[in-house]
Amino acid sequence: MIQHPGIDPVAISVGPFNLPLLGEVGPLAVHWYGLMYLVGFGAGALLGIYRAKKPGSGWTRDEVMDLLFYVAVGVIVGGRLGYVLFYNLVYYLENPLSLAYVWTGGMSFHGGLIGVVVAFWLFAKYKGKTFLQVGDFLAPLCALGLGAGRIGNFINQELWGAKTDLPWGVVFETAGTAARHPSQLYEAFLEGLVLFAVIWVYSAKERAPGRVCGLFILLYGLFRILVEFFREPDAHLGYLAFDWVTMGQVLSLPLVLLGAWLCLRKSGVPRADAQTGSM
Repeated sequence: MIQHPGIDPVAISVGPFNLPLLGEVGPLAVHWYGLMYLVGFGAGALLGIYRAKKPGSGWTRDEVMDLLFYVAVGVIVGGRLGYVLFYNLVYYLENPLSLAYVWTGGMSFHGGLIGVVVAFWLFAKYKGKTFLQVGDFLAPLCALGLGAGRIGNFINQELWGAKTDLPWGVVFETAGTAARHPSQLYEAFLEGLVLFAVIWVYSAKERAPGRVCGLFILLYGLFRILVEFFREPDAHLGYLAFDWVTMGQVLSLPLVLLGAWLCLRKSGVPRADAQTGSM
């Protein structure tokens, strides 16, 4: 049994400040959860620029940065709205101002994915690229950000796992005295490191359009369904059926099916924007 280190969710706090006309403002706080998003977007930018420099990539540095801006907006807006709609609608109807407090947690991957899909559809239309070209280029850049976000969940002591007697069980102050699966770290490992390694290597060679993003969402869906067996369901939702089916599993099943279809469907020539080489 391991005690959670009790890391302060606030990484940096400055102030309060006394400003003319405004009076006392602050303190201004930067949360670890928000910094994890910066880590994710920073890693995505570096990886995207690296891939764009490869001969025949079909991408420029400016296009990569534009794409990441679209994605950042899609992730934040879609992730927050997805969490509100899928997991906690009643609370946010009663506390609408809390909708803006994204640094405190409460983001949905599935909502974020919808936001990203809308964002890169708009980007593709604006830049004259195909939808699958953008999806295949973007997929290898995302996994490290997912892993960083799960580490932010661990620091916040949220989304912890079910009770366990295993020696690596963690006691979270927010979850009582029982040891629990550190499911946030399971997800950081599977959805972050493992998913990144597989997709990065797979996308280094030419693939038919849709294969890379298809494999990404297929594996994410499978990993998420697996980890949900060790994760405590949201208290206000509980198990949806059979004392083991969770909302996360229900939302992940369509990803598995869509990803499998993209990977197995007949397609013509390989991606025009395929990258060569590996990191």
